[in-house]
Amino acid sequence: MHIKTMAEFMAEGAQPEVLFWVGCAGSFDQRAQRITKAFAQILDKVGVSFAILGKEEMCTGDPARRSGNEFLFQMMAYNNIQLLNGYGIKKIVTACPHCFNIFKNEYPALGGEYDVIHHTTFINQLIAEGRIVMKEGGAFKGKKITYHDSCYLGRANNIYEAPRAVLEAMDVELVEMKRCKTNGLCCGAGGAQMFKEDEPGNKRINIERTEEALATGATVIAANCPFCTTMLMDGVKNKEQEEQVQVLDIAEMVARSL
Repeated sequence: MHIKTMAEFMAEGAQPEVLFWVGCAGSFDQRAQRITKAFAQILDKVGVSFAILGKEEMCTGDPARRSGNEFLFQMMAYNNIQLLNGYGIKKIVTACPHCFNIFKNEYPALGGEYDVIHHTTFINQLIAEGRIVMKEGGAFKGKKITYHDSCYLGRANNIYEAPRAVLEAMDVELVEMKRCKTNGLCCGAGGAQMFKEDEPGNKRINIERTEEALATGATVIAANCPFCTTMLMDGVKNKEQEEQVQVLDIAEMVARSL
């Protein structure tokens, strides 16, 4: 599958429908690369014209700002905004809620105003428009699935229904954890915690969250964030449940159900 960069579109004098912002995890983390591929396959299969920035893509600066390095964040953000505005980007879709949140809520103050969509919302729109059609009796039909609300998609941006609507389109049996939606629990990676050691305590947050997911009896834990996917997979490994329970991003599930 050849994915065109923004530079290639510009050379042809064309504009894609959306820019797919891959993000650091989606680019470099081996597990998250599978999410990136799955989402790109969906876009390719349904004929969405999209581009990536490729080697021109830098980090959004979210971990720098969350961990208190405001100077580094602003430097990265201004570089990104110059690049995006130079290409005339209007619409960005990303599979990372951290990238989504910072583009949507924090870049406008620095001059970066874009129509930013999280990949679960975008997939839901494509299903509603009839562009994505799930196959009858797909890979997850009737399976017991629980969904983890990531902090930056859920409580930070109030997006609860779109991901669940996508799961329902796959005919799954959705079982909610005791803490979900506005009362959801963090996976333990947000706010740059992903990159530092645990603070003193008697239990890791990802273990606590994984226990809640396993208590539902689900065979798949559906996620919408590369950080959450990593933390929940570590939790499932810790509980020695890898054979019984899969942790999958919603894009991976849709890619298998087309």
